[in-house]
Amino acid sequence: MKRTDVLVIGGSAAGMVAAATGKTHCPEKSFTLVKKQKDVMVPCGIPYIFGTLDSSEKNIMPVDAMMQKNGIESLIDEATDIDVKGKVVSFASGEQIQYDKLVIATGSNPVRPKWLAGADLENVFVIPKDRVYLDEMKNRLGTAKNVAVIGAGFIGVEFSDELAKKGYNVTLVEKLPHILNLAFDVELSSQIESLLTSHGVKVITGVGISKVAGTGKVEGIELENGQKIPMDAVILSMGYRPNTELAKKAGIFIDEDNFIAVDEYMRTHTPDVFAVGDCAQKRDFVTRRRVATMLASTACAEARIAGMNLFNLHVVKTFSGTIAIYSTAIGDTGFGTAGVTEQRAQQEGLSTVIGIFEGVNRHPGNLPGTHKQTVKLIAAANSGVIVGGEVIGGLEAGELTNVIGLAIQNRMSVNSFLTMQIGTHPCLTASPAAYPLIKAAEQIASKMIK
Repeated sequence: MKRTDVLVIGGSAAGMVAAATGKTHCPEKSFTLVKKQKDVMVPCGIPYIFGTLDSSEKNIMPVDAMMQKNGIESLIDEATDIDVKGKVVSFASGEQIQYDKLVIATGSNPVRPKWLAGADLENVFVIPKDRVYLDEMKNRLGTAKNVAVIGAGFIGVEFSDELAKKGYNVTLVEKLPHILNLAFDVELSSQIESLLTSHGVKVITGVGISKVAGTGKVEGIELENGQKIPMDAVILSMGYRPNTELAKKAGIFIDEDNFIAVDEYMRTHTPDVFAVGDCAQKRDFVTRRRVATMLASTACAEARIAGMNLFNLHVVKTFSGTIAIYSTAIGDTGFGTAGVTEQRAQQEGLSTVIGIFEGVNRHPGNLPGTHKQTVKLIAAANSGVIVGGEVIGGLEAGELTNVIGLAIQNRMSVNSFLTMQIGTHPCLTASPAAYPLIKAAEQIASKMIK
């Protein structure tokens, strides 16, 4: 029987980073990573192989090269059973590997709702992290003209924009009142919706899908209000469920939402077993509620925490909850969000003060490439601690969002933003006299003084 000090099941972002981080902190230990497929997709890049990238070949993570560079063995196989008492994992090939520490990074699977009539018709697709499936999906979409995307979260919005670039007639359907409704407040999500519409996507909000129509193959969709729309293909972007069957079968504790329960070191209830990524339980950093946030950035943060704590607990290196930092772009407009929205704060009973600043991302504003920029900061009313923020601007919006995320994680107050020292340059940033994070913080400060 093969033996390794640390066995990692899953080769996407979480598994790869857990293995690499663990090896860095414990170079004397042997590490083995097992993944189901040779080629592992970059999760966030999947929509772009249908447009900008034009090929799945350009969206592959160099897992094997990274593992080899770090002295980690990488295998292609599928785990079928975990014996937590004997510390042995069995694989589809018949191989068995004994471990000292186990990291489960089995990810998630896309939702194909059982209640949706016609969900199994030909040309109804989901969006897995599976290169073979995605290549076949792209091939079959080649004969389609009218495509419905169901669900306007980040992936649904990105897919819609990418397909529109390739000339498809795209209809994006969202049951909630606005696209990206859970990530942005309405004053920003409405701007994103207008931008997406200007790129040729038809957006329908406030009504969900009730049926996919067709005999054997997609012919159209029917909405909850009875509206029928002819379609050649349907893409279901209706969320993901944690892939925890392997852990459940092994008797590892699974919570009510089907996630593997973990502590702040990413340890499960089973000794010497860790879980990271989409399959692992999450709590919101601000509200402490359990949430179903599934992000590669969150997965990598969890993976680093697990890797650092495999053999020696570092009490200051814990995962204290997901801040849910998202960012993406439509054309040359970037947008991002971190922490809680104003709407979510109200639902949680969290009193807030809001600051919104609109300016431009260059100085002077007539420089080439100048873009309108909007920043919204959300602070707790009593303390002034930053709990959320949203950005729309040029392609720098992603990094501004990361700064807001760092402020939330370090529980920075509005005063910290007011005294922030920044580096600026006309071609790279907004003016130091009108820096958006500081100006939004000034608005909050003035409201708290009154």
